[in-house]
Amino acid sequence: MGQPIVAEAAAAPPAVPGTLPIEGLERLWAESRGDPDVAVAVLDGPVDLSHPCFERARLEVLEPDGRTDGDRGLAALHGTHVASLLFGGPGGPVPGIAPECRGLIVPVFRTDPRGAVVPCSQLDLARAIVRAVNHGARIINISGGQLETTGEPEPALRDALRLCAAEDVLIVAAAGNDGCECLHLPAADPSVLVVGAMDAGGEPLALSNWPESYRDRGLLAPGEAIVGAAPGGGTIALAGTSFAAAIVSGVAALLMSIQRQRGQRVSAHAVRQALLDGAVGCDESPTADCRRLLAGRLSVERALAHIISPTHVTTEAETAMAEHIDSSAQSPVRSSNRLGSYLENGGGDAPAWGGHLPPAVAPVVERGVLPPAAFSAPTSDAAPAPKTAGCSCGAKTRTLVYALGQIDYDFGTEANRDSFLQQGLENPADPQALLAHLDASPWAAESVIWVLVQETTPIYGVRPAGPFALAAYDRLREFLRGQLADDVSHVSIPGVESGEVTLLNGQTVPVVAPDVRGMYSWSTPALVKAVLGPRPRANGKHADYDRQRGEIGNFLDRVYYELSNLGLSPRDRAINYAATNAFQAAVVYQRALKDCMRLDAITAERSRVCRPGADCWDVKLTFFDPCHRHERARVVHRFTVDVSEAIPVTVGPVRSWEIY
Repeated sequence: MGQPIVAEAAAAPPAVPGTLPIEGLERLWAESRGDPDVAVAVLDGPVDLSHPCFERARLEVLEPDGRTDGDRGLAALHGTHVASLLFGGPGGPVPGIAPECRGLIVPVFRTDPRGAVVPCSQLDLARAIVRAVNHGARIINISGGQLETTGEPEPALRDALRLCAAEDVLIVAAAGNDGCECLHLPAADPSVLVVGAMDAGGEPLALSNWPESYRDRGLLAPGEAIVGAAPGGGTIALAGTSFAAAIVSGVAALLMSIQRQRGQRVSAHAVRQALLDGAVGCDESPTADCRRLLAGRLSVERALAHIISPTHVTTEAETAMAEHIDSSAQSPVRSSNRLGSYLENGGGDAPAWGGHLPPAVAPVVERGVLPPAAFSAPTSDAAPAPKTAGCSCGAKTRTLVYALGQIDYDFGTEANRDSFLQQGLENPADPQALLAHLDASPWAAESVIWVLVQETTPIYGVRPAGPFALAAYDRLREFLRGQLADDVSHVSIPGVESGEVTLLNGQTVPVVAPDVRGMYSWSTPALVKAVLGPRPRANGKHADYDRQRGEIGNFLDRVYYELSNLGLSPRDRAINYAATNAFQAAVVYQRALKDCMRLDAITAERSRVCRPGADCWDVKLTFFDPCHRHERARVVHRFTVDVSEAIPVTVGPVRSWEIY
């Protein structure tokens, strides 16, 4: 994890308020100021939506409970500044690059009561990326990252990045501010467009990272003395790769808008390639160290020419990019680090996503001058800013979940845990003792924080609500009891996200309000019995029975461990439901085992035909004959699953065919 660089003693020359240092932007604005159908997600700190620059912005906050955040600290300073560069209204204090585009604000870090920025894990970032994609993001701006020597993300983040590639969503990420040939995540992933920072003369800033892997898929953009909005209504000039990334995201949003307005297919791959192909490299405009230029400097006009040219071809570039992404995402990844931030603290990354600024934040911040009044928290009687017709600020969003895992529990606070001690529970850490206590006092189940975990990592809190809450609590107790008796391998939790909960270790996870209709335990013995029936009495048949039972266990293990996901995207919810639907799995395995076939792959793709109002996905289970791999065709079994509601449903029968 990189250590922050000490802030420089001198502030950058003040930039002119109301302007952006982007050559060619006026030419781009002559074509478009953005399109509401092009959504840009900002994964950053909270945004002060009451700032005057957002008066007419089309913004939606994607929080589990739809709330806006009252944070006026360092995380909000960063998030507000980045968002204003994209969505600030024309003629206002901060004219955003793409003010007519739709904005999705996804807070991923915040300021704690001590003034430090709360870190964001790779799991949390993955969750935010999937949430943005689910709500229609075409571009995702991530002005943050984590120093990572391998450049390889954890599985959850890797899967989220692959989802973006599959859905043609462009991720723009900052290169990092360590001033070294070092990697950051998510910028290190091959699917990401990396952005470094340069000064007004086109020279790379000393703080901008420049590893070799960035040089064919990264570019430099203005990143010095960039004026943006500050919480409370003021403006601030900051420097760093964070703000260069926001500028490129804004330009990409305008290029996509122009694609749409010209009747072209909106293509993130084409926009990404246009920006890279149009970059001004060292051969045209030399610098002392060409490695620091990455692929070159941002050229708005040349990127625009690539988009509007009638001879522009994207197929080869898109194909090459897809192959590049697929080949790079295959290796297993493990990392326990937290994401580091580009909260520009004197030109360096803080050691946590969001990091911290020096205590003496004024007058010098990241080479920028911060008017004290702009950073001060609003008084308690400050009136809220009026909402405008174009703003959906704080609008509640409905996020469906169908996740797999195991049930655990937590108490949230030491006081809550001690309350169970007072009730007579001698050892709250003993699940058997807890279950006995809840059997005697079932009402106490509401005071326990029920948690869904994957390989001991909490991914959701589970909080039943509504008229069937008691039944759901009973089901959770049954799941835990079954796990302790080895009768339950995993469980399914379908429902809707409904807020957050903080665990005893300080981790905050989203809460799912479960739908009891879809809460099932997933048991290897149960599926074995459904497929094979009881174990035969004749000894001569035991070996064959045990072999087939092992194959079913292998199937379940592969579903859980290889396809482990957050159950947020429609694709993942379809896979989770289809793969664990006991009846359909039994039908498939009865056919597969009869023909001595073994599971090869589980994939999902959007259905070409679907009933109105539905969201249908075809989940394919492919089997092969291990003894005759090259002589015998593989067999595909297809489920069609509608995931438009919390409880997925199958559409039509299981269909099968052979492929050669």
